[in-house]
Amino acid sequence: MSAADPIANLGSLIRCPSVTPAEGGALLALEAMLKPLGFVVERMVASHPGMPDIENLYARLGSDGPHLMFAGHTDVVPPGDEAAWRHPPFSAAIDNGEMFGRGAVDMKGGIACFVAAVARHIEEHGAPKGSISFLITGDEEGPAVNGTEKLLKWAAEKGERWDACLVGEPTNPDLLGDMIKIGRRGSVSGKVTVSGVQGHAAYPHLADNPVRGLLPLADALMSPPFDEGTPEFPASNLEVTTVDVGNTATNVIPSKAQFAFNIRFNDTWTAETVKAEIIRRLDAAADDQTLRPGRDPVRYEITWAERPSHVFLTRNNGLIASLSGAVEAVTGRQPKLSTTGGTSDARFIKDYCPVVEFGLVGQTMHMIDERVALADLETLTQIYGTFISRWFDNAPL
Repeated sequence: MSAADPIANLGSLIRCPSVTPAEGGALLALEAMLKPLGFVVERMVASHPGMPDIENLYARLGSDGPHLMFAGHTDVVPPGDEAAWRHPPFSAAIDNGEMFGRGAVDMKGGIACFVAAVARHIEEHGAPKGSISFLITGDEEGPAVNGTEKLLKWAAEKGERWDACLVGEPTNPDLLGDMIKIGRRGSVSGKVTVSGVQGHAAYPHLADNPVRGLLPLADALMSPPFDEGTPEFPASNLEVTTVDVGNTATNVIPSKAQFAFNIRFNDTWTAETVKAEIIRRLDAAADDQTLRPGRDPVRYEITWAERPSHVFLTRNNGLIASLSGAVEAVTGRQPKLSTTGGTSDARFIKDYCPVVEFGLVGQTMHMIDERVALADLETLTQIYGTFISRWFDNAPL
């Protein structure tokens, strides 16, 4: 089997049931594709107390600069109800010009295409005039504790340095060539607990209903808007994601109430300044007596999620132009440069080198019957191949 065939590459990867945290044979399959191309392949196992060990892979072709990294993950989310799939989720079945399988677009398809693009580049032009590496984790769909962040640190401590990175996440909303991600919003999550005094619903003067205190606090976080957006980023947005009282009795005023929230913020803020603004709003709302006339200020506590994601924007014109030009040369479309969507492992890579993201169309990711058009696999391989040539032609020696 030739690694230059993205369809065969993807079939091999999908048939490995690598549901987080299981390696499932996917890294072994990738290693079998890369070694014949001349890559030196290393497997790194990361550990953390209370979490399963995660297998990761790092492979490099070449020893000199410039150095281009391709990053991604072979782990996938669970398939859900397998009986609801048109074809078994790990069969890599081809039906009507599409390949079905968990991970087809998120993101084994991107890995399969980049391997094929490198193989074709070697066949047509020989080894690149620098180095290409694959940084592949098995922990992107999980807690992301034993994955890319630790793999980067491990590789950097061994002396690895990178000039640019392409992450193969599915970035296109509708058609291949729609969108390149050049940054990501930051993300902060937290939980607010409001304390009250339990009592009988018929005797509210003897109790203090925490729900009455919770409502103005939650409202203060959702309105007014945190900002109006920036030229590169949409407006920051906070959503209350859960409200929990834990009260099963309709005639009992509870003793506490909680709500959780998540904010996706642009480069108007840092994780620290957005936290400070959230606390300012909560403190101001705690004095609101609209729903609690004559009461003392609301008593609340806030706990933050351990690891915020920091906002970033890539400004490396050479990297962006090489990828945008490749997309337009192959598809005829000029891709939008975007910072929308959730977080990705690019948030870790940005601390080591400039990073952009481009992959398949993401419409079926994480869904029943996740699938990819075979034509898109060929097109993405051509885009990646053109990008590799353009980047090395323009990269500083």
